[in-house]
Amino acid sequence: MADIRVAGVEKDYGALTVLHDCNLEIRDNEFIVLVGPSGSGKTTLLRLIAGLEPISRGDMYFDETRVNDLDVSDRDIAMVFQNYGLYPHMSVFENMAFSLRRRGLDRQQIDAKVRNAAELLNLSDYLQRRPKQLSGGQRQRVALGRAMVRDPEVFLLDEPLSNLDAQLRVQMRHEILRVHQRVKATAVYVTHDQVEAMTMGDRIVVMHQGRIQQVGTPEELYDQPCNRFVASFIGTPAMGFVAARRAGEGGLGTATGEVAISAAQAQRIGARGNLTIGIRPEHITLGEVAGQAQLSATVEMVEMLGAEQYVHCRLGPDEMLTARMPRTAGLRPDQKVTLSIDMDAVHLFDAETEAAL
Repeated sequence: MADIRVAGVEKDYGALTVLHDCNLEIRDNEFIVLVGPSGSGKTTLLRLIAGLEPISRGDMYFDETRVNDLDVSDRDIAMVFQNYGLYPHMSVFENMAFSLRRRGLDRQQIDAKVRNAAELLNLSDYLQRRPKQLSGGQRQRVALGRAMVRDPEVFLLDEPLSNLDAQLRVQMRHEILRVHQRVKATAVYVTHDQVEAMTMGDRIVVMHQGRIQQVGTPEELYDQPCNRFVASFIGTPAMGFVAARRAGEGGLGTATGEVAISAAQAQRIGARGNLTIGIRPEHITLGEVAGQAQLSATVEMVEMLGAEQYVHCRLGPDEMLTARMPRTAGLRPDQKVTLSIDMDAVHLFDAETEAAL
């Protein structure tokens, strides 16, 4: 088991700095997810934890040991990659046993470790097959099993589900979490998919442009985003944003009218003239609701999802809101609608810094 501490870590490629002052503490046996769009630096940070890349500035610790100059082979880690990395000429058993043979374990130990991992991953019936005889999900389980048999202190998983179809991704998410609960090791998981992050992580690290934006539980990131980027990235459908300006002591002016705010919200806004209102889809109701703010909009698209639908509405040239509504709403594109907003539930952001107020 291992705690991991990232202290002021930065990474340069020539004159380009791709990671800026990254600070992070990962607790022993925690399943932590690094999430962000392409180019945010999440895989680079994972490679620094693994020792696959040298750190330009800052320090990396496993427990109390500084590992900046420690070779990857001495860090007691196991990695699972997006492309599986299986040896095509070897059986499932041989793929899983390969690292154990290199470590010099005897045949009985290797057999026991491989078969225990295979049973946990439902691979016992496939041990003599070659990778080409397996489905994508089975190959990914073999890659996971190959990492498990080493009994590492740290699992590092770099977008391991990206090559799988949607249904199999859901199944493999459950498999990976089940394995983590059984093996009791620290896990760092990289993904660009915020749904994976929200459903899998004990805590989530949101990254953007080489910087850690916020670290927290899924609930903390969803309910208390620190800035507009985190608010827009976490949550499906995404939060919508409306530009606003201060209109007297108790109101905000928008492109489609004025909305009232509470005394507490007015205090948070302070002397700011311009700000942004962030609105989650579940805080929007079709039609007028007493005591709530009303905004005029035009339906642009309706996504039918079975029991509910997502209604994408345009307020102005650059402003969209998405509402989560029952399928019985019966809306169609180009229809004019009134949206009622629960102003007690909205998020407020500084228009210039994009920081949450």
